[in-house]
Amino acid sequence: QVQLVESGGGLVQPGGSLGLSCVASGNIFSIYRVGWYRQAPGKQRELVASITSITSVGTINYGDSVNGRFTISRDNAKNTVYLRMNSLKPEDTAIYYCHAASRVTDYWGQGTQVTVSS
Repeated sequence: QVQLVESGGGLVQPGGSLGLSCVASGNIFSIYRVGWYRQAPGKQRELVASITSITSVGTINYGDSVNGRFTISRDNAKNTVYLRMNSLKPEDTAIYYCHAASRVTDYWGQGTQVTVSS
């Protein structure tokens, strides 16, 4: 089992920045990819950013709508994945979920609300 605990999020004005953190615990060596997804009201959950392998250098992918504005990073010593969000737009408003994938199942955090509004 893997547990994911998110922090960060909140209310920010358009054009502002915000950071999210996700700490993984448990059987993290079973994980080959970690990242962030988001889900806005009435929409499907979508990929924000992912990075392969929490324990070694990996490949990064971004959703088209956030590429160039968001940055995913990780601290292996702290088992933590970060999402730095810049130039935020109202359409970035959603619940953001930390995600981890093993070969047999997916794990999800509880979600954290990000609201972009003036």
